[in-house]
This record gives sequence, C-alpha cells and structure tokens, in this order.
Amino acid sequence: MVMKYWKKRLLYGLLMILPALPAVAAELELAGLDGREYRLSDYRGKWVVVNYWATWCPPCVAEMPELVFFHDNHKDRDAVVLGVNYERAPLQQVRAFVEEHMVGYPILLTSPDEDSPLGPIRGLPTTFLVSPAGEVVHTHLGPLDAEYLERFIREFEAGGTRP
Repeated sequence: MVMKYWKKRLLYGLLMILPALPAVAAELELAGLDGREYRLSDYRGKWVVVNYWATWCPPCVAEMPELVFFHDNHKDRDAVVLGVNYERAPLQQVRAFVEEHMVGYPILLTSPDEDSPLGPIRGLPTTFLVSPAGEVVHTHLGPLDAEYLERFIREFEAGGTRP
C-alpha cells in the first residue's frame, strides 16, 4: 500500500516537472545535391526551414517559389531554407528539376524509407521550423508561403511560446 502511494506521488511529480524541461536540440545530417555534408547545427543562431519534398508532388512544386523568395530575403540575416528531397530519383533528374525551378537554397538527399530525425513525415510537403536554438518548434503538413513563415517567426519571437 505504501509502495503504491509513493509510486503515484513520484509519477505526479515527474508529470509536473516534465513540461518545464528544456527541449532537446534537433540534429539532421544529410548529404547535399552539391556533394557537401549539411548539419542542422551549422545554422545555430538562425531559423531553419527544413522542407521535405519530391519532384512528383504538385503542392511541393507550387510552394518552391515562395521558399526561394523567403530564403533569398533571409539567408544573410536570420533564416535559411534547407530542402530535403524525399524520393528515390536519379541524382541527374533531381539536379535538372532544381535547375529548371531555379531553386537557390541547399537541396539535401534522403530516402523515403528513412524517418526524419525532426519528426514524422505523414505526407508531402512537410516543413519543420527549427528555432535559432536548434529546437523544432513547428511542423506544417502541406504547402506554405513566405508570409506564413515570416508571420510564424514574428509571433513566436514576440510570445516565445510554442503553437
């Protein structure tokens, strides 16, 4: 009886402090289309938009100009975009696609068999917003635009709370 009481108190105590524990910094390490190795930790101090996409995905293609616009406007200051190609496609095909769509942000490569260390991929496009501290603070399924990203970052920094 006494043991059950202490187990219950311990469980309640843990549940009370868990929300106060700091979030663990996320890490992602993938090869880029350019042959370079990319690590999420290399971008600490900046927001990182990690966008999982595929060449065969119409919503992915539709949002690419917005991601290019966002990246170009922020890369030298406070945020970058990393695109993660999430399909089995020949490198030559992915390169041609990226050139055709004038994608200027880094394209990383992974297989759709692999889970993302940032969170589950339940459909494409999936975008993770990683704070300057390296924590995944938001996941978005479906296409988004530069205004959405800018508004999210502005509101997050103003309130400092997770959505």
